[in-house]
Amino acid sequence: MSLKKKPNKQKKIYWEVNLGLVLTFISAAIYYLHFHLFHDVHHILIYLIGDLGFVFLELFLVAIIFHRLLAHREKQLLIKKMNMVVGVFFTEIGTKLLERLSEADSKSSQIKDFTNLEFPQSKNKFYSLIKTVRSHQPGFSVDENLLISLKEILSEKHSFLVNLLQNPNVLEHAQFTNLLWAVFHLTEKLSCRQRLKKLSANDIAHLLIDIKRCYNLLAEEWLNYMRHLNKNYPYLFSLAMRMNPFDKNVTAEIP
Repeated sequence: MSLKKKPNKQKKIYWEVNLGLVLTFISAAIYYLHFHLFHDVHHILIYLIGDLGFVFLELFLVAIIFHRLLAHREKQLLIKKMNMVVGVFFTEIGTKLLERLSEADSKSSQIKDFTNLEFPQSKNKFYSLIKTVRSHQPGFSVDENLLISLKEILSEKHSFLVNLLQNPNVLEHAQFTNLLWAVFHLTEKLSCRQRLKKLSANDIAHLLIDIKRCYNLLAEEWLNYMRHLNKNYPYLFSLAMRMNPFDKNVTAEIP
């Protein structure tokens, strides 16, 4: 395979060199024509040196300034697309999964009060919430009912998770990618167990590690998504707060 790729690479280099030689020849021909018609070397040198001096400024403007502006614009578009993917994830499975896990967390009240947000909220408020979630140690009491409900939620959306992992935009969001892998890993582990009743203590402890990982990553990513909605889509943020997965008493209906 390497022997076949090498000639193609050389051909590409030769093509670029030939193009450079042709363009240089055309430029020299035009200067020669100018001299042949007007016999004014002084005029040619004035513009030639002036153009050469501007090349470095043009390089700075194009290669640095414009390139950074374009890169920033592309990054913003990518972030917007990525947040759309994150929104679909929480609509399809994330919010429901987070709601079920927060119900099983005996210490969820420690973060429940922090997540009752109102529009608008400052960046510092969200950063403080994310810090709280990261340090949160959930109090899970893993039983067969929790495992069965998690397996049902995850197995129902197995194809959806696989399609998300195949989305090229996901690779640009490392934190969300980690979340997807954690959820997908838990899905695979639960699906491999035909019976979730009477599991050994060691097996339950092993599953508990994966559940906690999913829970913490889900909560953090949910807050990041709420921060995005708070900044850009207040109407979506309002609906998300009326469906707060940490609050059992919320309702989508406006009282």
